[in-house]
Amino acid sequence: MKKIFARPIDFSKVETLVYHLPDGPAFSMEMNDVAELFNFDMEFGDICDTSEIDGVIHFFPKGNA
Repeated sequence: MKKIFARPIDFSKVETLVYHLPDGPAFSMEMNDVAELFNFDMEFGDICDTSEIDGVIHFFPKGNA
């Protein structure tokens, strides 16, 4: 189920996206143009936005959240 009242993400503060794969490993990428590749509103999973603290967004796809 999608969260209706999710806090919007300020991508101007995001430097890195960490994508946690369902089997345990994770990969990270710089957010130069990655925001255009991912539509977080359409993705199923959970987002942990720590961009205010360290500039990182963690994405846990459904099945790994």
